[in-house]
Amino acid sequence: MCPLNNDPYLSQFYINEVVLGTGFGIIIGPHVANVFTPRTWGPLENTITLEVMRIVLATGLFAVGVELPCAYMKEHAKSLLIMVVPTMAFGWVVVAGIIQALFPELNYVSSLCIAACLTPTDPVTCAAITRGKFATKHVPVNIRQILSAESAANDGLAYPFLAISIYLTVETSVRTALGKWFLVGWLYQVILGTVLGAVLGLLFSKLMKISHKRGFIDRESYVAQYLALAIFTMGIASTIGADDLLAAFAAGSAISWDGHFNVQTEDDVFSSVIDYVLNCGCFIYIGAWLPFDAYNSAEYGITPWKLVLLMITILVLRRIPPLLALYKLVPEITSWKEALFSGHFGPMGVSAVFVSALALTRLPTPEDPPANQAQYLAAVIQPIVSFIVLGSIIVHGLSIPFFNMGRGVHSHTVSLTMTWTSRNRVTVPDWVLWARRAPDVVEPAVDEDVEQGSTRTPKDTDESAVDIPDTGPPDVLTFEDVSGDVASVVTRRHSRGIDDSSPELVQVEAIDNHTGPGNLGNGAPDDNQIKNVRFPTAQ
Repeated sequence: MCPLNNDPYLSQFYINEVVLGTGFGIIIGPHVANVFTPRTWGPLENTITLEVMRIVLATGLFAVGVELPCAYMKEHAKSLLIMVVPTMAFGWVVVAGIIQALFPELNYVSSLCIAACLTPTDPVTCAAITRGKFATKHVPVNIRQILSAESAANDGLAYPFLAISIYLTVETSVRTALGKWFLVGWLYQVILGTVLGAVLGLLFSKLMKISHKRGFIDRESYVAQYLALAIFTMGIASTIGADDLLAAFAAGSAISWDGHFNVQTEDDVFSSVIDYVLNCGCFIYIGAWLPFDAYNSAEYGITPWKLVLLMITILVLRRIPPLLALYKLVPEITSWKEALFSGHFGPMGVSAVFVSALALTRLPTPEDPPANQAQYLAAVIQPIVSFIVLGSIIVHGLSIPFFNMGRGVHSHTVSLTMTWTSRNRVTVPDWVLWARRAPDVVEPAVDEDVEQGSTRTPKDTDESAVDIPDTGPPDVLTFEDVSGDVASVVTRRHSRGIDDSSPELVQVEAIDNHTGPGNLGNGAPDDNQIKNVRFPTAQ
């Protein structure tokens, strides 16, 4: 989250690092300050771009796999299959048709190649929806999880869509192209990459559990391995030519299959810092890399109005129609409104840049003018893809601020996630709250009323108000249906049972005029005494 959001008047905007990083990259790039100019690096520029995007995507996909609940991919396989395969296929074919209509110099196969770059949902940009304050308040957890899993799965599945387009473009025989697509694109890249990642994840999970049990490593070692495992898996898969993105996602899912890895890294901030730094750096790079001069290239038939029209039609037709048609088959999506939301938030970003850079490595270097269709495709693929990425960053990155501003001050039902700490609190920057990942399952402590960082709830609740002793670490409470502007929230505290796992939901009302601090059981004053108090609704 942007540091400006610490300001109470600016916190409603929920502007994330995707928008800010891209804007800063444009400012320092060749078209403004001319400080950082990736496109002047010559023949190495595309290779550097490809590897930067690969590292950011692999770490992001590994993180998505780790964050998902235990065995999530097994329990939700049907929903993911419905959301990923038909949606990707529909968007791929429809977007290709739109591209060929707007750029008739491209044949349909070349249009399919460009559409393959725009088919996957970007997991880095999608994190703005699935994490952070806005998601916690307004997006149901089932939608957040299914969107995260879908964005990770369809990133890796972009390889076969790109491969068939490339093979049909560069191969002289359709039979040869289809044979290579099946053997290389599916069996070797996708299947081998998935199996490799799952095996590596399971092996490392067992190895680290044994090492931790025997005292060979401590909790900090888990934190250090978080990034190392992602890069190691990506390196192995990339070296043998398998699908490194699917391998990273499979490794993240496998290593957290039983929840042990999640428990060991649940309170970690380091991995969130790494994610945040990589994401910021990546979008700064993209902002400076954008080829603004190529958006008006009459010799290739590229004009600004065509690009804008293409962006609008892609945003409307790429995901929304298939999800509206199929949402009743996906239990996680319960209404057409949630289907519309899921269809809208299918951003294109790092993954689109990565696939376009990968396509260039398999296409011939274009001459001026291009000698054939393959050279023409190589000349226009990145200008078209990069403009759609820029438009997606603007539209999807600013959708939440505009949505939030349009809600109005008279809304009576919102959701609020609030962190309560005792007097000995540790202040965490707001952007860490935006980036960090909360665990789904935490082992309970028998003698504690409120568990640190836990979302488990009691079987039995005690309706009496209790005082909280000043014992140290922060506790987390979850509130719903808070009306008005919240300056202070005071609520009744429940005793917690050991075996209950339902979320703790407490009805509260809040206004600005909290009456003041209370006293702890030891007589010390405490600003955060927990009571059951009713306030009038803010106007």
